[in-house]
This record gives sequence, C-alpha cells and structure tokens, in this order.
Amino acid sequence: MRKLLLALPLLAAVPLMAQSAPQMPGIADVSRVSAGTYKTDPGHTLIGWRVSHFGFNDYFGIFGDATGTLDIDPANPNAAKVDITIPVGKLTTASAGLTGHMLRAGKDGGKADFFGPTPADAKFVSTKVEASGMTAKITGDLTLNGVTKPVVLDAKFSGAGNNPFNKKATVGFHATTTIKRSEFGVSYGVPVISDDVALDISVAFEKAS
Repeated sequence: MRKLLLALPLLAAVPLMAQSAPQMPGIADVSRVSAGTYKTDPGHTLIGWRVSHFGFNDYFGIFGDATGTLDIDPANPNAAKVDITIPVGKLTTASAGLTGHMLRAGKDGGKADFFGPTPADAKFVSTKVEASGMTAKITGDLTLNGVTKPVVLDAKFSGAGNNPFNKKATVGFHATTTIKRSEFGVSYGVPVISDDVALDISVAFEKAS
C-alpha cells in the first residue's frame, strides 16, 4: 500500500510530462508543404562526398553554403523544379593537407590534380521529377569542373514546418547519387582512389514566395 501511495504522484505526472514534451518543428507530413518558391538555407544545406581510399576504407568531405531555389506545388509534384549552386572552393575535409591538395594549382602550369585554386561553382539543374509519395527520382544536369553530365538523384522528403527562429516555412529533403569523377575531368589517383563518388545531400529550403 505504501508503495502504491508513493507511485501515485509519478503516475499523475506522466500526462503532464507528455504534454510538455516539445514537438519537432519539422515533421514528415506533405500536407504541411505549401506551393511556391523556396530558397536554400545555405547554413543547413550540405553535399557530402565519399570515395574509397586504396580499398582500405572510405574517405569523405563536404561542400557547404549551397544556394538555389525549389519551385514546388504539392498538387503537382512532378512539375517541381530545382536549381542548386555549390561553391566548390569552399570544400571541407578533415585534413588540411588534403583540402589544400584538392585546391592546389597544377605543377609547372599543368592540369590540377583535383579542382585547382579558383574552381568554378558546381551546378545542378533539374530536368525531370518523378514523385511517388515521400520519394522522388530527380533527373538533372550536373555541371562540375567545367563538364556537364546528366545525373539522377534518389530524393526523400524529410520534413516541413516553420523554422522556430525566423518563422519561415521550411521543407527538407535528403538525396543520394553516385557519379564517376573521371567523367568530370577529375581522374587523379584512379583506380586506387575510387572513380565512383557517392554523394549524400541534405538540403533545407525556406519559402520565399
């Protein structure tokens, strides 16, 4: 009986604790998405890349500060359009030496091993969207290192709601794809550093209109 009496206050507190639990601002609910034009939140948009290093393990880095737009109408998701610009010169890795190498000029005026000291921005422009529920295949043209090739992104809607700080309507997506870097003129170290580059994209869009 004494144990029951001691437990009663705890049992009574459970509903109150549940009521006070904070709700995530973004929820994977497509009904929260309103039609219009959205712009990237550059500080929370990342393009991760991963390569195999000598077959021992994977090495990865990040491109950040991506800018661009998303035009979307939930009533017609296949008409959505995406246009993203990625500042290659702001790439980040865990090794200052590797980052410097990737942005280093070629020896004696020759071709750079990777991107060189003043790389042009990369750009992805969608040409077709095939949506199915919470996922979509987004076909588009990727321009990287001065070369343009078609790629297909496997995208997934991850959340929508209002940003609690700036109050802007926000939608988020994750996407993946794999490209061959040699097709974009970056063939240094192939094949011991893999030609295949896995891209892992996390993007937040804030409503502009």
